[in-house]
Amino acid sequence: MVTLKEVAAACGVSPTTVSNILNGKSKASEETAKRVLETVKLMDYHPNYMAKGLRTQRTMNIAIICEDINQFTTPPVIGAVMEQLEKQGYNTLLVNLRLYDRWKDTWFDSDSALWSMLNPALQECRALNVDGIIYIAGHARKIHCIPEDFDIPIVMTYAYAMNKNIPSVVIDDEQGAYEIMDLLLKNGHRRIAILTGREDNIHTQLRIKGITRAMFDHNCAFNPYLVTAGNWNRQRAYRELDKLNIAEAGVTAVFCMNDEMAAGAYDQIEDSGLRVVDNISVTGFDDASISSFFRPALTTTRLPLTEMGSKAAELLCEILSSEDEASGEKGAVYALPCTLVERKSVKNINI
Repeated sequence: MVTLKEVAAACGVSPTTVSNILNGKSKASEETAKRVLETVKLMDYHPNYMAKGLRTQRTMNIAIICEDINQFTTPPVIGAVMEQLEKQGYNTLLVNLRLYDRWKDTWFDSDSALWSMLNPALQECRALNVDGIIYIAGHARKIHCIPEDFDIPIVMTYAYAMNKNIPSVVIDDEQGAYEIMDLLLKNGHRRIAILTGREDNIHTQLRIKGITRAMFDHNCAFNPYLVTAGNWNRQRAYRELDKLNIAEAGVTAVFCMNDEMAAGAYDQIEDSGLRVVDNISVTGFDDASISSFFRPALTTTRLPLTEMGSKAAELLCEILSSEDEASGEKGAVYALPCTLVERKSVKNINI
């Protein structure tokens, strides 16, 4: 295995100069930097992370623990985390708990079920002596089961850590919902049906807060009889919207809390002999890849998934680089804004 000293000797510079050039911290001339990098490539030099870890008490390894990599929100977060950490010289280890794959939606309220999979993963991270952990949840909820005295820095992503030492990076569900409802109201809609997710879900609860706040700001009464739970599901959304009989109820728009339920709304509206936009406007939430292919293309809101991953990695790097292992306020919640994506599914009915 080629050593740093051998590369330095071949280039006629000191090992420190080679190290600084490889870490982007060198003040060496452009010519020297070019010569070192070419020599590194020619000699096939790779850093000895084990030796470096012994010197610095760091392994330069970060574990990414995700609840299920198949959740549509997870891959963009992972990609952004890895990109940000690579820029800081860290290696990443990916642990996939496969919770949805194992138990579908039966584990959400069970700390014991989560802990049965999480505890072995945390112990493995400790055995590997990783410098830090980024935990990526499958959906927003309060996570209680990470011990207060766990000795590896952790940043929670897409959920709320109840451990007061762990910062959380989440989406701003309330403001995202506010902006979509505000758009509908500005376009003259007042009789608006709302398809929610699971009633006990934090995303649902926060989006309802945003909806009601927007309606209050527009002096529009909130009608609970036009609110029904589609449970994030296309078929369920179809059935629930059918029960509302929106044509007879005078509904002019449907607010869907995700794009999959918006697809169910499109189906039900068309099957009722009506047309999306011409008769009923529809909005979604998430900006899933399929939303731009709806006809008419769906107005929705884009989740800040890559921004969440970058922020989580940034926070963890700050924690690791600080002496007191604190980044901002311990246990702080960072709610990142969604982005309204206006397409063709909302009609202006102002007279």
